[in-house]
Amino acid sequence: MTARQQLALVAGLGNPGGRYAQTRHNAGFWFVDELARRYGGSFRAERKFQGELARIAVGGVECFLLKPMTLMNHSGRAIGELLRFYRLAPEQILVAHDDLDLPPGTARLKRGGGHGGHNGLRDTINVLGSREFPRLRLGIGHPGVGGDVVGYVLSRPTLDESAAINDGLTDAAELFPLLISGDWDRAVKQLHTRRKPDSQLADGSDGL
Repeated sequence: MTARQQLALVAGLGNPGGRYAQTRHNAGFWFVDELARRYGGSFRAERKFQGELARIAVGGVECFLLKPMTLMNHSGRAIGELLRFYRLAPEQILVAHDDLDLPPGTARLKRGGGHGGHNGLRDTINVLGSREFPRLRLGIGHPGVGGDVVGYVLSRPTLDESAAINDGLTDAAELFPLLISGDWDRAVKQLHTRRKPDSQLADGSDGL
């Protein structure tokens, strides 16, 4: 994503179905749901894209919102189908995902990078053949040394954690007009000064 390249797609990563709807791993779904709520988007199933798709317009710029219905580990399938159909470049999408390495309530933007063990990002990188897509990292906290990471991400946050995660979603959603217009640097500056991560996370590690 160049300094002024507009976004064409926001893909929120998560798992479909009621069993997973309120679990930490679905933070990406929660973000695109918030954008749809704010900007009048309505999700509907799109079989050819293996997901649920909505369309919004902000400041005269139109953007797709996508929730892959493939399960987290195959998120790239849905994203890849949509990019091929509309002839979009990886740099034109924003992938929103949960991040173990950030505390609840912290949201961070990042251009490119590895998957850091996050299976949804791993599959997206493999399918697109590129790591150069922007990401929105939504902090969910970590279960601690020796903790059950899989069980943690697939369980519900506590009430306090949920409130904090919602704060992070709100912070990012409020800056979305800057992102969709391509004002990346300004969005980063404003978002990253709203809620400071713990000092050990300040190096911008990739996360799960």
